[in-house]
Amino acid sequence: MNTKPFALLLALATASLAPTAQAGGNLDCQLRYNLSGWSLIYKTASGNGTIHCTNGASMPVRIQLKGGGLTVGKSKITDGRGSFTGASSVGELLGTYASVGAHAGAVKSSNAQVMTKGDISLALSGTGKGWDLGVDGAAFTISRR
Repeated sequence: MNTKPFALLLALATASLAPTAQAGGNLDCQLRYNLSGWSLIYKTASGNGTIHCTNGASMPVRIQLKGGGLTVGKSKITDGRGSFTGASSVGELLGTYASVGAHAGAVKSSNAQVMTKGDISLALSGTGKGWDLGVDGAAFTISRR
């Protein structure tokens, strides 16, 4: 049996798929958001935002933060920013991201946090008003608005 035609066909098929495989997971997207909430053992916050990607995709989103731990506080983030890595489409950015953190702040404070959902990471940063103190685990859920 001559395997050369099969090997040539396999090589051509692999070469034609290579650009697609390299492009997967490299979509550059940013999140701009506002979020406010409170915590007393249980932590909750909600807000709205917009995801913008370099491929021209844009999506208005709703944000819900829920969690628990040894935490107490009240906070509001205005003009928060997030940066996604590891996605190949804007639809993959929807869902629940997990985080664990320790935090303390008073009056005006800054916060930076990295969350994950499978292979996708979301790095958040923002400044806001309020106060908080604690150690918690949280679920940060992004859904279509």
